[in-house]
Amino acid sequence: MDNTRNSTRINPLDKPLDGAITVPGDKSISHRAILLSAMAQGTSRLTGVLDSADVRSTITAVKALGATVSLERQLDGSLAGGITGWGSDGPTQPTEPIDCGNSGTTARLLMGVLAPWDIRVEITGDESLQSRPMRRIIAPLMKMGVRFEPDAKENLPVIEQGSRQLKAITYDSPMASAQLKSAVLLAGLGADGKTTINEPAPSRNHTELMLPEFGVTVGSSFRSADVTGPVTLQAAEVDVSGDPSSAAFLICAALLKPGSSLQVENVSLNAGRIGFVRTLERMGASIEVRHVGTEGKEPFGIIEAAYSDNLVGCEIPSQHIASEIDEIPVLSLVAAHAQGITVFRGVSELTKKESNRLDAIVEGLTMLGVSVWTENDDLYIEGQPDLEIPEGLVFDSRKDHRLAMTWALVGLCGNQPIDVVNFDSVKVSFPQFLESLERLTR
Repeated sequence: MDNTRNSTRINPLDKPLDGAITVPGDKSISHRAILLSAMAQGTSRLTGVLDSADVRSTITAVKALGATVSLERQLDGSLAGGITGWGSDGPTQPTEPIDCGNSGTTARLLMGVLAPWDIRVEITGDESLQSRPMRRIIAPLMKMGVRFEPDAKENLPVIEQGSRQLKAITYDSPMASAQLKSAVLLAGLGADGKTTINEPAPSRNHTELMLPEFGVTVGSSFRSADVTGPVTLQAAEVDVSGDPSSAAFLICAALLKPGSSLQVENVSLNAGRIGFVRTLERMGASIEVRHVGTEGKEPFGIIEAAYSDNLVGCEIPSQHIASEIDEIPVLSLVAAHAQGITVFRGVSELTKKESNRLDAIVEGLTMLGVSVWTENDDLYIEGQPDLEIPEGLVFDSRKDHRLAMTWALVGLCGNQPIDVVNFDSVKVSFPQFLESLERLTR
């Protein structure tokens, strides 16, 4: 592969980061707001929706299934407007396969949305999405009465045949996965009786927090959630807070760029999403969280951070990984600058993301001269507080937005320019990533 092709030069920032900024709407909440609005009776009003490639995949999907979507781009780059759902009539039979692009959330949650309806839908995606595991979603839905063709398929594309006689189940999930949990709960809305899902560790709970806004009663405890169907969602108003995963990259940039001090405002502070804050606190970072209010049941507020030159390694136990799984690439870069060894326990899920992020982290940090290795499902990083960036580095994003932003921080916060192959993959979640950082240096 010619690494100079499709690469973007990332130069060091000429000034520290300083000031206040907002980040685009939360991707996970945006997906759910669109899907639940499409399922609901009436017209829901949405604001702050993330305008990104992944979210556009969800919009395209619900339109193909009969929802009327009138979302327009706002001056701040977000989407706002109305979605009129199919309600009790159910989705319409699409005329062609639904292409979910690179969005695993779209594909997996859509399987749950379609489960209670007697339509036959082919679900597919790009080459990356077709390599990601789907059996974890297919298995519980088949127990409820959904049919898939081929029935033992692990990957997309698959054809889903829903059922109006869906059975409520109690499912013990083998993993902590918000997408799996959400798919089962969304299917349970059309099943007869109580559907319960139990998890080995807590995962993101955006679905459980949003469903009551659409008139659904949700039972929820530490590692369990349930819904009782059948029930028809009712239109709601949803204002999407800023994405903490996007905020994490700005926060980590401030920690690594000397003289920096910034605050990210109006960001979601959902406990299941800010595990990265707790990890950075344990590493000795100068970081603070301030709660401002709630949108529905979702808390939001401000995250402040400043340059920290005394970072130390720490151990992150496996039960905390689900709350920071998307931030582990950038946390690994911070760990590379810390004194001592940082250990991330139980991170095998990194191999099943948009790319094999575990392999990518090891490859990228090794290029920086950092000692990094894996043992079983654990990731070890021996940091170098005086880390100097070698000249001429070219990082492969693997068309993965989280990796593209992580490697960009090497150049932005370091002493040498670097190149990132397929950097434009940031459009999946944070299209204005570079512009946001540059604005903070003015």
